[in-house]
Amino acid sequence: MSEYQYLEFLAIDRPLTAQQVEELRNISTRAQITPVSFVNEYNWSGLKASPVDFMRHYFDLHVFLANWGDAIFMVRLPREALEQNILDVFCSSPYLKYEALAEHWLITWSLEVSDDYERFEFVEDTAWMSRLAPLREELLRGDLRSLYLGWLRYISNEDGEPDELEPMVVEGLGQLTAAQRSLAEFLEIDVDLLTGVAKGQGPKIEQAEDETVVEAWLDSLHKDELRGYLRQMVQGQGAQAERTVRGKYAAWQRQVVPAQVAPRSVAQLWQLAKQAQEIRIVEEAKMLQQAKAERQQKRNAWLAQLASDFPQAWKGVHQYANKGHASAYDTACQQLVDLRDAYNLHDTKAAFQQQLHEFRIQHQRRRALLQRLDKAGLHSK
Repeated sequence: MSEYQYLEFLAIDRPLTAQQVEELRNISTRAQITPVSFVNEYNWSGLKASPVDFMRHYFDLHVFLANWGDAIFMVRLPREALEQNILDVFCSSPYLKYEALAEHWLITWSLEVSDDYERFEFVEDTAWMSRLAPLREELLRGDLRSLYLGWLRYISNEDGEPDELEPMVVEGLGQLTAAQRSLAEFLEIDVDLLTGVAKGQGPKIEQAEDETVVEAWLDSLHKDELRGYLRQMVQGQGAQAERTVRGKYAAWQRQVVPAQVAPRSVAQLWQLAKQAQEIRIVEEAKMLQQAKAERQQKRNAWLAQLASDFPQAWKGVHQYANKGHASAYDTACQQLVDLRDAYNLHDTKAAFQQQLHEFRIQHQRRRALLQRLDKAGLHSK
């Protein structure tokens, strides 16, 4: 099997210069390159450069997939967006790593290995970049759930000691954003573990914060810092100012507002996953039973319709048999199965057998048809 690789890079904070576009074109003549993106696929070779170097110098987001079972997502963030101690506690496995650049953090989520090779066959239809890209903005606003998911990939792979604790308590795990749900899918996080970690948590609070808490934070800010945020807004950088403020407020909260619950151990998380699995199995069984009942109800309605005019139904079967080709024989056979069940419900088995006997005699030279009838158990008696 030939190797397949898909690479996509995206620039968010600033577009590439003409010189940078030329530098990238010198590296790859086949890639689709714009002032904000770089996309390429490889079947026999690979990128003639380091994706990490691309992220260091050009881009803010990167998606990589390879058909040997790896998937990588990278985000470049300004250093002021996250404290290093936060990255240190979450990035403790090969599935979630970070690198300190001159002015940025480079965070990498990695699947490492997958047995589901089919997911890498139609990468162009998955739109992973557009699905995962919002995670960067969420991190800039202080939302750490994507980092928790990276750590959860480590647990999902059954690594970690039973008494190892969560890096920290992260709220809102039961109400993940669309991008966070996509990241969980991208990393193939165990679905029951994902459900289990949310157990006992309320939804992430999105409404206005308690005024006393907000006022306490504002009082802790230096006048020059407040002026800096206002200056950004006056200069048309309102969105950047907002996400910086939100990120710093979230960081302050983590320091001064105690968590409502204690961190859980890996063993506790797997116990919650087991409970979630048991509930899921029961719910899936209920859904299957309901779907089966609905299918049976629809079939009974169809059989009642057939029984309302048996002569017309038999006429239709003969018409398909007389067409004399394989697909018509298949249809005739299925219609006879339906007629058998309709007779069993609304007439008698003997009445059907009499009609079937006459049908087989009339079409006795159609050996391919009769073989289909025998295989379906439609024998005349």
